[in-house]
Amino acid sequence: MGSRTSLYENHLTANAKMVDFAGWDMPLHYGSQLAEHHQVRRSAGMFDVSHMAVLDLHGPRVREFLRKLLANDVGRLVRHGKALYSCMLNPAGGVIDDLIAYFLTEDWFRLVVNAGTRHKDLAWIQTHAIAYDVAVRERTDLAMVAVQGPEARTRTLATLHSSLAAKANKIVNFQGVSGADDYTDWFVARTGYTGEDGFEVMLPSSAAPAFWQALGAAGVLPCGLGARDTLRLEAGMNLYGNDMDETVTPLESGLGWTVAFAPVDRDFIGCSALLAQQEARHDSHVANKMVGLILRSRQVMRHGQIVRVAGIGNGMVTSGGFSPTLEQSIAFARVPAATTNECEVEIRGKWLLATVVKPPFVRFGKPQIA
Repeated sequence: MGSRTSLYENHLTANAKMVDFAGWDMPLHYGSQLAEHHQVRRSAGMFDVSHMAVLDLHGPRVREFLRKLLANDVGRLVRHGKALYSCMLNPAGGVIDDLIAYFLTEDWFRLVVNAGTRHKDLAWIQTHAIAYDVAVRERTDLAMVAVQGPEARTRTLATLHSSLAAKANKIVNFQGVSGADDYTDWFVARTGYTGEDGFEVMLPSSAAPAFWQALGAAGVLPCGLGARDTLRLEAGMNLYGNDMDETVTPLESGLGWTVAFAPVDRDFIGCSALLAQQEARHDSHVANKMVGLILRSRQVMRHGQIVRVAGIGNGMVTSGGFSPTLEQSIAFARVPAATTNECEVEIRGKWLLATVVKPPFVRFGKPQIA
């Protein structure tokens, strides 16, 4: 038996198929992964993401600390609730984890990190926080629910307390807002992992079951890990452990846009390694790059399959699957930097043609690939 979120009983009541995920008992689907995928693209679906770790960092030097810890620059976060997506790197430039950082006050930032890396992340952060006298608190008292889809915001706002709903209705993408009075532990962020609009709501674990039920009454259907994966793949969003890990850098993982090299005096962990990697390849910056693939036949690409680029070299599919929206197989692949328009993928002993594209494949329910 794995760890359980405060919504575990809700999942059982809804006849979810439960599986182990990073040591947690989590819903894979509630009957039809395909229906859940389309529910998010067309209306609104909700996900229990309480297995992810919420870390609150406190101290007068917390901003200075995070400017050292993260590859992206929290120096640009000046408005309450504003969020930033970043990688946390080791000295060699490898990705320890990808996360979201929120600015709450000048001495309080919040990080949301992945479930599978929460223990190593916490150890890494605590070790480096000592020099900055930053206190790190893991918020095991909080649950998190993601509500995603074109109708997600409207339906979520209808379930929130009126004062919090009024504030949440005004936030822009990648911004959050805190509740007041009896709702100070509620935090609503306009973020997600599906390529759709919506909210991620952090709230007391004790309040999560009733909130989940209220969302259901508002017409939001529960969705599991299966749909979450196909949605994020269509949206061009990386999965830690598949598309990046400690052996590759953001520059090799399609995440160069998350690295803030300016200002040049900000020497974040891994910076020197990334600069050296850029310098080694003036023409293409890195030996490998991340691309999107669309298979030209009916088979399905999967993680670990070999990619062959004629006259150049080989790569590997990092994430792959069937796209319910496009009704064909799509994938991310790490390939030689000189790769251009097409390649071949080995599936069951056959080499099948694939077109090289730039993700996302789908955004806000609309195909992005011509």
